[in-house]
Amino acid sequence: MSLSDNTIESAPSTIENAQTGSENAEPDPMQDFYKLYQELLVITLALTGVIFISVWIFYSLNIALNYLIGACAGLVYLRMLAKDVERLGREKQQLSKTRLALIVLLILLAGKWNQLEILPIFLGFLTYKATLMIYVIRVAFNPD
Repeated sequence: MSLSDNTIESAPSTIENAQTGSENAEPDPMQDFYKLYQELLVITLALTGVIFISVWIFYSLNIALNYLIGACAGLVYLRMLAKDVERLGREKQQLSKTRLALIVLLILLAGKWNQLEILPIFLGFLTYKATLMIYVIRVAFNPD
């Protein structure tokens, strides 16, 4: 009898844990993913609101609206990334790079259209990155 045989016999399966209602049942990874995605979405929306109002107060409504366009594009990018990650493993073996076309098209549109400004749009797009930094810092100091 090898060590691996002992491990298999002594460890109850996840199905047994789910049937008996044991607290040691492993959480569903997709459930954790959806919870993380929803948390990131809420943080991004809150951060977008705070930054939009701050930019409107300190600069102008036009700059704030440009920021909001970029932040909305960042939210769409985050949603596209989440859908891509959700399909990873089941349907696909790697992430697609088509979502990068979103920011490229937005920057090109801002460059062609005089009412749009590139920097506020780009910084608005990067709001989801600030959300990720906030999440990482929060988890680093409070892992629970």
